[in-house]
Amino acid sequence: MKYIIEHMEEGFSEWVILEYTQIIKEVGKENLILSSLPENTTEKDIPQRLLDLGLQWTTKECIDVDDGKVNKSNVCLLDPAATVELTPSDSTKFEYFVFGGILGSHPRIDRTGLLREKYGLEGRRLGALQMTTDTAIRTTQIIIQDQVKFEDIKFIDYPEIRYNKYEATEMPFRYVIDKNGEPILPVGMLDLIKNDADQSIDDLLLE
Repeated sequence: MKYIIEHMEEGFSEWVILEYTQIIKEVGKENLILSSLPENTTEKDIPQRLLDLGLQWTTKECIDVDDGKVNKSNVCLLDPAATVELTPSDSTKFEYFVFGGILGSHPRIDRTGLLREKYGLEGRRLGALQMTTDTAIRTTQIIIQDQVKFEDIKFIDYPEIRYNKYEATEMPFRYVIDKNGEPILPVGMLDLIKNDADQSIDDLLLE
């Protein structure tokens, strides 16, 4: 299974770098591709931390990765507007799972709509609540590779991140939880949030 993120932004915020780093570590560098980067993107525009991890990237769109060998019928668009939930049985139908860059953006931007209309890709949903990009890929991996039904995955919605006794931030996303009941966040994300407590979540996402 390969995971494709349509990265349409100019540049990489620290938030995105931490998410992509975590995703590479969890799914493997050979299974993650960033597509649709701006046409003028060169290797010097990619954060060195991601290059060191073997990040694959391209300015081509999602169906043109892997040297154009992608068959649209094997592509699943993770789409909040889809009417069908992703299920373990989809592992026999799809080889590529595309995330349109909308997950992890708050408020949600319907970039998946562009892919849906342009290519007519078959869509699946991951529940009704918004997830960060790494959470969406983690959830997909649990369903497709571990064969766990969505309703059997343990989540926490809008967790509160506390900096100290008096200050906390509510995260506007759904997260998979670990065995201790804590939301799974990319390594370094808590420090980023705490160190920039005076900024909004929107600022951290787009900075």
